[in-house]
Amino acid sequence: MPVKQQADREQGLQHQLSAGQMAMVGVGGSIGTGLLLGSGAAIQVAGPALILTYVIGAFLAWTVTSALGELASAHPGAGSFGLYAELYLNPWAGFVARYGYWFALAAAVGGELVAASTYSQYWFPEVPGVVWVAIYATLLLLINLRPVGDYGSFEFWFAMVKVVTIVAFVLAGSALLLGGRVAPQYLKNGGFFPNGPLSPLLAVSFALFSFLGLEMVSISSGEARAAREIPRATKIMFALLTFVYVGATVVLVGFLAWNRAGVTQSPFVTVFVVAGIPAASTIMNFVVLTAALSGANANLYAASRMMFSLARSGHAFPALGRLNAAGSPRLALLVSGVGVPLALIAEHWAPRSAFLWLIGTSLSGGMLAWCVGLAAHIAFRRRLSPAEVAALPMRVSGGAVFSAIGLGGILLAVASTWWVPQSRITIVSGVPFLAILSLGYLAVRKRWRSE
Repeated sequence: MPVKQQADREQGLQHQLSAGQMAMVGVGGSIGTGLLLGSGAAIQVAGPALILTYVIGAFLAWTVTSALGELASAHPGAGSFGLYAELYLNPWAGFVARYGYWFALAAAVGGELVAASTYSQYWFPEVPGVVWVAIYATLLLLINLRPVGDYGSFEFWFAMVKVVTIVAFVLAGSALLLGGRVAPQYLKNGGFFPNGPLSPLLAVSFALFSFLGLEMVSISSGEARAAREIPRATKIMFALLTFVYVGATVVLVGFLAWNRAGVTQSPFVTVFVVAGIPAASTIMNFVVLTAALSGANANLYAASRMMFSLARSGHAFPALGRLNAAGSPRLALLVSGVGVPLALIAEHWAPRSAFLWLIGTSLSGGMLAWCVGLAAHIAFRRRLSPAEVAALPMRVSGGAVFSAIGLGGILLAVASTWWVPQSRITIVSGVPFLAILSLGYLAVRKRWRSE
């Protein structure tokens, strides 16, 4: 099928998102428990050298951001990396990338809602958690069923609360460290590399999980107001995320002794308490509540668009590719809420390990999507002449070479999780997950051939 004909299958979505709204969809999908809570587990692995971990993670994330941004500017579409895989790799890659990513997002929606209910019980302990899950799930469904411009406005302000808080945290923490009011912890308790010089590399998977969500800019590209909004959104989103993650990590490991970190309490709360900030727990509880809702909102949006893309490509029931009057895929939205009951079950049966299990399984689907996107970008560049490259709305410096480096780095980071108990679930669950998706593809393909 010609490239244009394949890309046109996703027509019908409304083009209402500005560059700022698209950027904040990516920011909202990225900044969440990976930084606010998961950074504690990452500090345990790398110590103060976690700063280098996030620098490495930012570079790998930039290769993905650039590749998907360039592809999205050439082929705007909700299917993102899945669509690009079908265009430039093969149908199998498009199938497993989209379904793997959809499942990771659906699980993350439920996990974020469970987290939001937990935070709400801080103020209302007598209200059962399931009630909060139901309230927040209904609220997010109503937001996502409205025109995408309204959704973009909600997500913009949801994500802005997180950004403003963390930027304020970075600036205040830097002032305290540079002013001598807090003794820096960078070289204490075993030095900068307390767990050895390779420890920053072993923690890269945590950094990649923190950046997971940046691909949502390319997913939202099918609803951009104009093609020129896509490069702007890509640059705004990546600049914000890099400042937030690297800056916050520098402050965190400066304030917090690495051997005091964990996943039972957000390191941000610990730092605010150490700094003597009044009502630290209340402030951070509000921030993590909005962070969870923002993450759930962005994940639900992206999951619904991914299912919409699967339906339009013939990989899911055709009804899931239908749009309501507001241009929203209603049935795809409802199906993408399947993560809510799954997360409730996981929280009930394994409350202590549910968070790290969520990180691992989400990372498996996310990294599969990133790797497929980078491979598709390499194939995309190989097909273009120098003149066609020069005409692209967004061009990546380094081209296919940077994508190949990023692909290799991500595969090494995923492989390294085998030696990190906190994130081993990534590779343990990832291999059988890919095998199951491949079997699903073979079954679907066999059905197509028999019809």
